[in-house]
Amino acid sequence: MELQRLRNVFRAALELPDDVEVDNLEYRGIEKWDSLAHMSLVASIEDEFGVMLDTDEVIDLSSFDRARQILEKHGVVLSD
Repeated sequence: MELQRLRNVFRAALELPDDVEVDNLEYRGIEKWDSLAHMSLVASIEDEFGVMLDTDEVIDLSSFDRARQILEKHGVVLSD
């Protein structure tokens, strides 16, 4: 269910409908994921999962999959 939490964070931060598939999203892949939305997404991920991303991770967070990898590096187990 952790993976679903990440999907929900992406949808909320990027103001996407609940039925939008986010697993293949990439930064600037959709109009709504601009630099402002990116910072909102980072803050939402940090709040939801209780982590603090460093500057390199914020810059590297370029897709849903990369967000998953970064969270796993912080010890967050993301399973369906």
